[in-house]
This record gives sequence, C-alpha cells and structure tokens, in this order.
Amino acid sequence: MHSVTKTNKPDSLLVASGTCTQRVRPRGLLLDFGAVISVSVFERHRETEMLLGLPPGSLTWMGPLAPATDPLWQAMQRDEITEREYWAARARELGTSVGEADWDVLRMLTRLRQVDPNAIIRPEVERLIHAARAQGIKVGILSNDLELFYGKELLSKMDVLQEIGTIVDASHSGILKPAPRAYELAIEAMQLAPEKILFVDDQFRNIAGAVKAGLQTHHFDLRDVCGQVSAIAARLGVSL
Repeated sequence: MHSVTKTNKPDSLLVASGTCTQRVRPRGLLLDFGAVISVSVFERHRETEMLLGLPPGSLTWMGPLAPATDPLWQAMQRDEITEREYWAARARELGTSVGEADWDVLRMLTRLRQVDPNAIIRPEVERLIHAARAQGIKVGILSNDLELFYGKELLSKMDVLQEIGTIVDASHSGILKPAPRAYELAIEAMQLAPEKILFVDDQFRNIAGAVKAGLQTHHFDLRDVCGQVSAIAARLGVSL
C-alpha cells in the first residue's frame, strides 16, 4: 500500500510515495492550436457546406468528434499517415468537390475561415488564456503546422497570438508531435520544469507523447468544449 501525504503548499495537489509522482499546480499552460484554441474544421461542416455550395450533410468525416465516420482519421491515429497527409487529403477532396483540384491546406483554410481570423478562436479558450496570464501562468503553443496551414498573413491578424509568450511550430522546427524532441523544444522555450507544465491537445497520440516527456496533460474532448475549459481552469487554479 502506498501512503499519501496531504500538504498545505498552495501549488501542490498530492504527494505520494512509491510509484506515484508528485503533481504540482501548473505554472505553465501549453496548448495545441488547431481544435483547441481555434474551432476545428469538423465543427464547421454545415457552415462549410453552405459556404461552398455543397449539399447539406455531404461532409460526413468527423475526426475526433466521431472517429467511426472517418477511417482516414483513424489511420492517422495509428501513425499510418501523418497529420499533414491527413489534411492534405481532405484539402484535395474539398477542392475537387467545388471543381478546384489544386487545393492545399493553406488554400482550404483560407477559403473556409473567410475574412475574420479572430472569429475562428474559441472565446472560452481566449478567456482561459487571459485568466492564466493574469495569475502569472506562462502560456505557450506547441503546434505541428501553425504557419504552414494558416499562413503568416492570417496569423498576424489573430489577436490571441499576441498574448502567447512561447510558440513552438513544426512549420519551422520540422519536428512533429508526438516526437520527443517536439516537447523538449517547448519545455526549453517555456523555461519551466516539465512537471510544472500542463499540455492540452485533442489527439491521444500527442497526449501520450507528452506523458513520456514528463508533462502534465489534459485531453481536450471537442464534444464538451465548455466542460474542458472549466476542467483546465480548475487544474490551473484560476477563475473564469
């Protein structure tokens, strides 16, 4: 039997002997961008159909919202294809559906996001970022394809990015999650011990990589965004 000792230290949750690891209140919040900070493409299918003039209900691939509808997403989760290959295939598919066979991911997102880049940011997550920073918590982004997918021009217009102290983007590093070095780069950039950083991502494969890197983790379930944000706020000890 492992003994558990409670402590009055404000940044400590549990201290346990044996194989259990001390869990401290995070002093850093490391967020995925796509689907965590921004609204996912999957959630906007009905809007996309209207925008592109597609028949209602024609976009049936739902990714993490309903993996059974999306064999390509399941293949990515099994590491049979990369995330970039997944989205490249979806971009070609969407482009072809409107008679434009040359779509890449940047063109797809530019067309789907329309003219206001701030409209794709989740207001709940933006409030979380404000609250975390107000409590002195460092906030960073660890993304596989931020600039590659969205482009410099669109990103320059996103107000929330001005509040992010650390951005580690595989568009520049070339190192994709869940490779260990991706997390190492983010940990180094945030200048915190890994156990003091809470990493948030919508993909289990990336969560597994973060656990191996020693980070605290939270899987962001797109089916309950408000609940996810509330749970993260509780982990951080901040009020929204």
